[in-house]
This record gives sequence, C-alpha cells and structure tokens, in this order.
Amino acid sequence: MNAHSAGYPRPFVGEKAGRSVDADAGVRAMRRLGDRGDAGPMTTTSTLPATGTYTLDPERTAIRCDCKAMFGAFTVHGTLQLSQGQVSIDADPARSSVRAVIDAQSYSSGNPMRDHDVRSATLLDTRTYPEISFAGSSARPDGDGWVVDGSVTAHGVTQPVALRLREARQEGGLIRFRATATLDRTAFGITKKKGMVGRAVTVVIDAVAGPA
Repeated sequence: MNAHSAGYPRPFVGEKAGRSVDADAGVRAMRRLGDRGDAGPMTTTSTLPATGTYTLDPERTAIRCDCKAMFGAFTVHGTLQLSQGQVSIDADPARSSVRAVIDAQSYSSGNPMRDHDVRSATLLDTRTYPEISFAGSSARPDGDGWVVDGSVTAHGVTQPVALRLREARQEGGLIRFRATATLDRTAFGITKKKGMVGRAVTVVIDAVAGPA
C-alpha cells in the first residue's frame, strides 16, 4: 500500500505539483522551523527570560504537527497558524502562565486533498471547532529545561498536556521559545481513519513574543 491508495498524490510538504496558497504558507512555516524532521536536541537553559507579560507574534510564530500515516509508512508534516497568545513570566516559575489560540482551519500539509480531509468532520471538524487552544499555569524545571503543565482544548475536548520548553532566550526586547508536546488524537475524540492516520501527533512550536 502506498500514499496513492489513500487518494493523496504525494506525502511531503512543499510538493511542486498543485501547490496551493495554503501550501506555500506551510512551506514558509517549515522554513521558519528550520525544516527539521524532528524536534532534535536543543541547547536549553534553566534560567527563564526577564519577568513580565509578553504577547506572542502570530507572524513570527510557526507551529508544526507531525503525524505518521499509512500504517507508519511515512510522516506527514503539517503546519498551523497562531491566532493570538500571551506569556506571563513570574519570578516564581510556578506562577508563570501561557495562553495560546490556534486557527484549526489553517492546517496545511502541502496537499489540498489531505488538508481538506484533515479539516473535515472526519478528523478536526474545523467548521464546528475552528480553534485549538492551550492554557498553562505553571513552569517547573526539567533537567536543563522546563516543563509547562497545562491543557489543550481541541475538537470540543480538553485534555492535560505537558509542554516541554526546549529553548528560551531573550534577544533585546523579544523572547524566542521552542517547545514540543505529544498529543493522542483519540483522547480528543478524533478516532476515525485508524492506521491511515497515526494516533500520536508531535507538535513543535517556534514562537516569538514581545512586551505586551
């Protein structure tokens, strides 16, 4: 069995044939993420950036979601767009917080047929659930990095999630974050296409925030 049998002409982001506007946006987001196949080892620090409230910049924030497909034959790299978000860094990390809203309808993998399928009622059902949100209320040390404990709401279901902060650095007045999380799509009631679409979704976030 191959990708053609699922009705998807090609499995990779950035395919030249039939590239849509959404596909181009997805490719640009992949480039902002460094076009990495996975999160990869990062240089992290146990010191958080300066305290304060920061607004996430949707234009400079890239979100990638990786999922196995065709019974694990290959990985689909999709992208999503941030709508809005805010990070509050407190002197006491346990009192820090983050809120983010993602446009579920922005999902793009570079394949229009696949993207329509993901957005449809078969999977994300973005017409009914147009947003995916994350809310975290604390940060705790984890090795040389941090973990932000919070919850994701998607497909009308809220589930706990640990967001692993792999990098956080300050550049002038801006803060750059790289974070990863693994979600079980079935926990959100997205259960169709078993085998054709993997159960685990790895989310990689490359975010930029400025003073609120």
